[in-house]
Amino acid sequence: MTSRPVTVGSLVRAITDVLAKAGVPSPEVDAELLIGHVLDLGRGEIQAAGLTGRAVAEPQAEVVLLLAERRAQREPLQHILGRAAFRSLYLAVGPGVFVPRPETEQVVQFAIDALRSVPDPEPIGIDLGTGSGAIALAMATEVPNARIYAAENSVDAFLWARQNFTETSAANATLVFDDLAGAFPELDGLASVVISNPPYVPDAAIPRDPEVRFYDPAAALYGGEDGLDVVRQLSETAARLLRPGGTLILEHGELQGEAIREILTGDGWRAAATFRDLTSRDRTTTALRG
Repeated sequence: MTSRPVTVGSLVRAITDVLAKAGVPSPEVDAELLIGHVLDLGRGEIQAAGLTGRAVAEPQAEVVLLLAERRAQREPLQHILGRAAFRSLYLAVGPGVFVPRPETEQVVQFAIDALRSVPDPEPIGIDLGTGSGAIALAMATEVPNARIYAAENSVDAFLWARQNFTETSAANATLVFDDLAGAFPELDGLASVVISNPPYVPDAAIPRDPEVRFYDPAAALYGGEDGLDVVRQLSETAARLLRPGGTLILEHGELQGEAIREILTGDGWRAAATFRDLTSRDRTTTALRG
């Protein structure tokens, strides 16, 4: 008597159950992505295969189950897949680099809009602490007439960023290994936009999600006692880099908008304003250089 063959549909259901019991936030989506990764199929194709009863070869099913066990241990899905989707990009990520988040896709839209509104034929945008390169490469690919510069001072993160810059082949994007405090002195007073997603978690805080707590690099998370040490440095650095009227854009935690506006206003920035993300949480603060 032969055992019933494994189908895409049964595998999706089994892995969804495993991931749900482990507390994974989106178990069915992750199950479909893991199976698609092994079968080289998109989510829509996996869903269609589930409806048609497509069989899965036993060796492939075993690989999927091993990957699912890693995800059940709350290893980030992006680490398992080796990639993270960000706007129109599909970036290489892994240990040592902060995994770009969907909310940052909204933050970078402020920078893209600001660059598009500049009358200069080649406006300059700068991403400080670029991590995987997500923000910088989104600006470079979506505003092709702009010149985009990115700095990163973590060796591990820089290696991921360099891979993404190479793969994306954006001729208008430049990556350097440098600390954000002193980066790009040759661009002082020339940039139209400076953007950053800095570390902003207070040192004593413990991130809720295991994927963040155990896998994101500490240097990309923690920003001093109140989480705003790097923001204070960014205020100084961006004032040096931006032209008069240029825009500073900062991503931050949901309870930090007021404090950041006070820092920026105290440093002479104009029109500091905080904006909410799609979950109605404060996420982005912008200001104009005087």
